[in-house]
Amino acid sequence: MNKWLYRISIALSVLGVLVSAYMTVYKLTENNSMCLGSGDCATVNASVYSEVNGVPVAVIGVGGYLTILVLLLFENRSGFLKKNGTMIVFGLALFGFLFTLYLIYVETALIRAYCPFCVTSQITMTILFILSVIRLVRQPTN
Repeated sequence: MNKWLYRISIALSVLGVLVSAYMTVYKLTENNSMCLGSGDCATVNASVYSEVNGVPVAVIGVGGYLTILVLLLFENRSGFLKKNGTMIVFGLALFGFLFTLYLIYVETALIRAYCPFCVTSQITMTILFILSVIRLVRQPTN
């Protein structure tokens, strides 16, 4: 296992949790002073696309990033995760990346507003996905 890829993946997962948690607080409190930059956070968070079946997208982000983080942290502590952890992280990162592509489409084509925190999360998930592909390809076969 490449320790740098592993460490960067953990750091990105932590960043994703923090950004998603911040956006969850913003969504739940509707505190517009938390919106930095152009003010597009308010537009994005007020849109119908900011929730999936009543669950804020930011909460889904917290759950996704936390799940990836926990899997990474326990990857070397469990026989099952030693064997399958890289593939599971890849699967979750793939799902997160595909959801990110959808969210980018929503922001650019439908809402036409760009939330800097959303963009940060989108970049974070994209890099996390790329790293998961590299880790999977480099994983030794047993």
